Amino acid sequence: MQAQVKVLYLAGSLLLGASTAHAALPDSARLFKNPSCGCCEAYARHLEASGIDVEIIDDEPMGEIKHAAGIPYGQGSCHTVMIEGYVIEGHVPVAALERLFEQRPDIDGIGLAGMPQGTPGMPGPQRAPYEVYQFTDGQATPFMTL
Repeated sequence: MQAQVKVLYLAGSLLLGASTAHAALPDSARLFKNPSCGCCEAYARHLEASGIDVEIIDDEPMGEIKHAAGIPYGQGSCHTVMIEGYVIEGHVPVAALERLFEQRPDIDGIGLAGMPQGTPGMPGPQRAPYEVYQFTDGQATPFMTL
């Protein structure tokens, strides 16, 4: 009987932990992109599948947005997301967003440079680890590897 209680307690704890991670994500985001970019639309669908309502904003001067957001030189991608005080650059998987919003570090944001194959919104299998960086004041340092 006592073993069954421990199993139920463990199962409940695991379920609570899983819902807490998902609950840490914000409700809404703004995605800035070039109007002709289809992979950005696919990334928005990836965020929406995780419960984030995404406002897509086209026809913005992306260079100016990235500069104002403090994206480090050479670390850009095709779209920039503003979400609850953080900047998300590129095809960052939701696992990295969950960590960001669980920890809420004092940084400007996180990003995944380029458009790596297999990332959310990009076709194909993952070919190499995804090196997600964090940045503050235009300086990038490692955040996590997926």
